[in-house]
Amino acid sequence: MRPSAEVAIFPGEDVGVSPHASAPVALRGRRPPRITGGLLKYVFLSLGAVVMVVPFVDMLLGSLRTVPERLARPPIYLPAHPQWQNFIRVFHDLPMAQWLTNSVMVTTSITIIQLLTSSAAGYALAKFRFRGRDLILRCILGAQMFPFFLFLIPMFFILRFWPFAGGNSWLGQGGAGFLSSYAGLILPFAVSWYGIFMMRQFMVSIPDDLLDAARVDGASELRIFFTVVLPLARTALATLSIFVFIYQWNEVIWSMTATRIAPKLQTVPVGIFLMRQAFTDERTFSLQQASLVVSVIPVLILFLFLQRYYVRGVTAGAVKG
Repeated sequence: MRPSAEVAIFPGEDVGVSPHASAPVALRGRRPPRITGGLLKYVFLSLGAVVMVVPFVDMLLGSLRTVPERLARPPIYLPAHPQWQNFIRVFHDLPMAQWLTNSVMVTTSITIIQLLTSSAAGYALAKFRFRGRDLILRCILGAQMFPFFLFLIPMFFILRFWPFAGGNSWLGQGGAGFLSSYAGLILPFAVSWYGIFMMRQFMVSIPDDLLDAARVDGASELRIFFTVVLPLARTALATLSIFVFIYQWNEVIWSMTATRIAPKLQTVPVGIFLMRQAFTDERTFSLQQASLVVSVIPVLILFLFLQRYYVRGVTAGAVKG
């Protein structure tokens, strides 16, 4: 007597000789739900992908329309003669090159600094035992509940009246402090509570025996951190760098506040936002969308470069091995 399970594995066999006549019927009935479930999964994912991509495609097509196509009613969706010169006008009519330079310098600096501070603090909280460690970790978790806007005014006065900075005296008077320099855009974001917690959670999984073996070989703690810990944490570092870079590239509130007295330090989103009066005419909407397309390109390049590390970092905590 063959077990009914063989019928399910080899559905092409003659199942009529089996005394369990009801088993093949029941097993064949289970396949359609699995096929339907898989099909629904791909349909759902495809719809999600379309929803995510459509705004970018619409922005790109809008940047290529001519003025008559822009003013046509009903609107013309696909441009008959793409206006690629709109991207040249973005750099000719707007200070886009300066905005991009400022954004790259500020965002890259903040990303590098946050990777260093987050990895160092995460390593200390994960691998060293000292008094108050649990209290510090609870404070880090609690600090993530407070919105950034609560720190906006205190940060402004601290950087504005910092002694001996930006022409200030030792009492913090007479100058603009750090607000007239790149430091004013970078320092408020030098430490990230989320980054510290994320790196701490990843470094907990690094074996202590590996670190002890390096100490037995005579390596200093600083050498262990840079030559053993950081290479093992490159997946988490790449994931954190994507999060930090995208957030800081699109940051507007603090950048606008800090650059009110230093317009030459304006970043891309601040520049486009402050130039919104130049785009009130519908005939300039294509130029506005072209500037938005240009502002997105650096983020796309970084994401495509670090995509494989990002996927590994996201799935690392979901798989136990």
